[in-house]
Amino acid sequence: MTAQARTRGDARLPPGRAAVVRERRARPVALSPDGIAAVTTAVGRLTGLPTADSELVKFTNNAVVRLPRAGAVLRIAGSQEVRARVPVVLATARWLEALGLPAVRLLPGVPQPIEAAGHLVTLWQAVEPGEAAVSGDAFAAVLREWHAIDAAPPAEVPAWNLVAFIRGRIEAAAGLADDDLAFLRLELARVEERLARLVDLEPLVPPGVLHGDAFLGNAVPSPGGPVICDFDGVSIGPREWDLVPVAVGALRFDYTAGLYESFVRTYGVDVTAWAGFAALRALRELQLVTSVLPTLEANPALRPQWRVRLDSLRRGDDSVRWTPYPAAPLSR
Repeated sequence: MTAQARTRGDARLPPGRAAVVRERRARPVALSPDGIAAVTTAVGRLTGLPTADSELVKFTNNAVVRLPRAGAVLRIAGSQEVRARVPVVLATARWLEALGLPAVRLLPGVPQPIEAAGHLVTLWQAVEPGEAAVSGDAFAAVLREWHAIDAAPPAEVPAWNLVAFIRGRIEAAAGLADDDLAFLRLELARVEERLARLVDLEPLVPPGVLHGDAFLGNAVPSPGGPVICDFDGVSIGPREWDLVPVAVGALRFDYTAGLYESFVRTYGVDVTAWAGFAALRALRELQLVTSVLPTLEANPALRPQWRVRLDSLRRGDDSVRWTPYPAAPLSR
């Protein structure tokens, strides 16, 4: 670790407080493949970690870069809204580690977050590979453990307000056609009206701390079972929301036959049988369309699948099967 990092990362900071390691730069680099490589190299300079073997594995809301020699993974916040959530992400990671829950861990010995080439970065311990895929029942077991938490969450964890989050994405979107923007605004208004009617429903599960984006892609297989990752959406609110991504995934994506059924058996609740599911499904599908808006221009490889999702949503066509967004941008 560099002398600068050691100075900025004073171990005497109060628990849960982040020390920001900064590299002086007037403007953030664009998060093209070259820009992501520049951020990664800057992180190496600031921390002393080896980055020559870095591998870009994903770029949707965050750019995720694997550092094999360092045994680490770095996440570059892909937009201002995601950057603003970094304090929540760090506080949640430290809280889950203190509770001993199965979750990815921050890289020890490195002050967090790091500001490099104008972008905010977090560093994580790489997870030792486990089974090829996370099963529905294994993921349900992780969620049950998460939802059983009765300890007070960190002060940084906000109330659930996904509608406001989506609205911010739509209004900040660049490079969209006027008719696409108009549809997204109208669809959000429709979804908001449906959600307002849920207040009179009996909750399916008790409210509390929720993950916020609990789909199978946010569970990493390890030898000891899946560990959960991606804490950008952690909040306090209706835990039914954490049951919706797997249910919608089974309806919209080509999930393995029986996966959702095994999820329901292990968790013990079928959210699709709840009267509020249709409204939450509409919200989830809108989230899956708008999630990449902040990085759509920087990562044009996302656009074809985004177009499929948007157009099928506009037509109200539930039969169209979606595919995951491409893992990484077009190569340099």
